[in-house]
Formats: sequence, C-alpha cells, structure tokens
Amino acid sequence: MTEWITVFVIASLVIISPGPNFFITLRNSLIHSRRAGVYTALGLSIADLIHMTYCLIGIGVVISQSILVFTLLKWLGAIYLVYIGIKSLRTKPQQASTLQPEVALNNRSAFRMGLFTCLLNPKATLFYLALFTQIIQPNTPLWVQILYGATVAGIEFGWFACVAITMSQPVIQRRFVSISHWLDRLMGAILIGLGLRLALIQKD
Repeated sequence: MTEWITVFVIASLVIISPGPNFFITLRNSLIHSRRAGVYTALGLSIADLIHMTYCLIGIGVVISQSILVFTLLKWLGAIYLVYIGIKSLRTKPQQASTLQPEVALNNRSAFRMGLFTCLLNPKATLFYLALFTQIIQPNTPLWVQILYGATVAGIEFGWFACVAITMSQPVIQRRFVSISHWLDRLMGAILIGLGLRLALIQKD
C-alpha cells in the first residue's frame, strides 16, 4: 500500500505540472470542444499504458540506453510538437458569433494528437523507468506492476479530462471566442517552444 501511495503522489505531481500534455489538452478543449479535449486526454492515458507495457517487458531499458533510439524518439516527438504548433500559428480568425471552430477536430484526430504527444516524448519513458526501478522489486507480482501503470494512466486521464471539462465551459469559451485565433497561435508558439526544448534534452 505504501508503494502505491508513492506512485500516486509522484505521478500526480508530474502529471499536473505544465508540459506538452497539458498544453495540447488545453488547446483542443478551449479552441475546439469538450469532446476533443476528453479524447485528447484518452489518447494521453493510452500512451501511458503503452509506455508502461514496454517498460515492464524491458524495452524501456533499451530505449534509455541506446543513444540512437533515444535520439530518434526525441526528434520525432519534437518534430510532432513543432508541426502542431505551426498548424496553430496559421489559424485564421473566426466569426465572433459562433463558438465552433471553422474546422472541427474529430474524435480520432484529437485522440491521435494526445497519443502521439505522449508516446513520442522520451521523457515519459525515463519517468516510467525511474519510477518503476525505485518502486518495483524483483518479487513484485505482475498484477501489482500493472496496477501501478493503470494508476498513472488513470491519473493522467482524470486530470486532463477535468482540464477539458473546465476549459470547454461555454462561459469560458465565450470570453475567448473573439481572440480564439490569437489564443491558438499562442498555444502554437508554446508547443513549438516545448518541441525545441524536447529536441535539446540530453540522455544522462
């Protein structure tokens, strides 16, 4: 029980801190819709489960130790964030009379954005490896290890679903609709910055 509490606390602190996952959810919720934000959160949590799976079977160690694989994953993640950021920077103003964006973000696209934003971030791999090597012992049952991973994924989905629900409230969207294109551009600039920052991280 003590180990589970440790996982819960550490994961919560890491997840709620602003980063690519937060800003991609915020963007999709505020600029598009609540549904888009929730599907983004779902994509993030599924990516967590994928990270957990390959860390448990040992592939995570390979990624963390291989400079080539780590660098490739890092650059793919950086390029993806910059790509989304550039798309946001090209956003055109919309009519102030509507809360709906000109081009709606469908569920699959929102899910995919969340999935790849988290999946292509090597820092997530390092987080899981650091967490699991400190908490999981050789005699830790597999179901307990799965519980730890599911806990992290659950926190991820719960937190970002709350962000999506909160930021997609009509009263909040109405306040931002007249400047939505500028807000999208701001989010784009932040995502580009995060992508460049990701590209500069070094493997210890």
